[in-house]
Amino acid sequence: MEQVLAFLRKEFRQLRRDPRMLFLLIVPPIVQLVLLGYAANLDVRHVPLVVCDPVPSATSRDLVQRLVASTYFDLVGYEPDARRIGAWLDRGQATVALVFPPDFGKDVAQGATASVQLLVDGSETNTATVALSYASQIIQHALGAGAVTAGVVPELRVWFNPALSSRWFIIPGLVGLLLTVMTTVLTALALVKEKETGTLEQLLVTPLRPATVLLGKLVPFLVIGLLDVLLVVLVATLWFQVPLRGSIPLLFGSALLFLLNTLGLGLLISTLSRTQQQALIGAAFFALMPMIILSGFVFPIESMPPVIRAVTHIVPLRYFLTIVRGIFLKGVGMPALWEEMLALLVLGLLLFGLSTWRFRRQLH
Repeated sequence: MEQVLAFLRKEFRQLRRDPRMLFLLIVPPIVQLVLLGYAANLDVRHVPLVVCDPVPSATSRDLVQRLVASTYFDLVGYEPDARRIGAWLDRGQATVALVFPPDFGKDVAQGATASVQLLVDGSETNTATVALSYASQIIQHALGAGAVTAGVVPELRVWFNPALSSRWFIIPGLVGLLLTVMTTVLTALALVKEKETGTLEQLLVTPLRPATVLLGKLVPFLVIGLLDVLLVVLVATLWFQVPLRGSIPLLFGSALLFLLNTLGLGLLISTLSRTQQQALIGAAFFALMPMIILSGFVFPIESMPPVIRAVTHIVPLRYFLTIVRGIFLKGVGMPALWEEMLALLVLGLLLFGLSTWRFRRQLH
């Protein structure tokens, strides 16, 4: 018993002497709890809504006002041309579109049957399903309340994922999740292992330049990441029958931009860690969990508090998920995705530049 207690005291003393490990064991769980408490919200609110109302009427304005007043929808704009509604959904500027025909007000005033079309972006299954349900209930309540006559018939249509299959939503997102796990964790562990065994220092005393050594260490993980993309695409399209409607070269090009972020993050974690255990815990708590929680992979970003939504703008996976789902389900190209790709490029250069600077600093 005394030997066990002595061993435990030794372990606690060793832990106390390692402030980095102590920090990783205490702070990350608290941070994750706060993030989950605010971001882990499956409620759908503030869904972007675009309205096409060529000939506005009191009835159409009342119906739009009811949707916005419910707080489930945020009016992001009016589009006078129904043919351009698709562009709003393609670019992700709106998730729901409410389209009134030109003679809507006239038909309602005459007591004739009038139709109103509700278009929903089905690429995010949970958001689309809940938003469709909310909008339908609000319209039906308006009918019952007498604000809209019983002659109004809502026509519901789901774009990009007509069956609202959650598989179509989850599997494209796995491309980004798999790249994050494989490249970030493997890069951090491999470089820390090199430092632990002393082989990294041995390489640095050779005629090879530090930049060449670093490039040689990262290129294999870059190749692994691209192979993972190919594997997921094949499994998604051939096995799970998820449609790939967009450009395959654009998909791999965006994957390269995302890999710039994940490799840079893995390198940064390796410069902050002394042991593989520290690197693994750091990658899990400071890279993987925040990316999963704050990227929109599971929880809708629109439902998060404003402060948390602001934080999501520095999460690279957020932009990559938008790109991947846009290419897979919407078939959109560079005109609709250039902002996300630019964000990945800027974040990647900043992250990779910071990690490279820290790596070079450790060598001196």
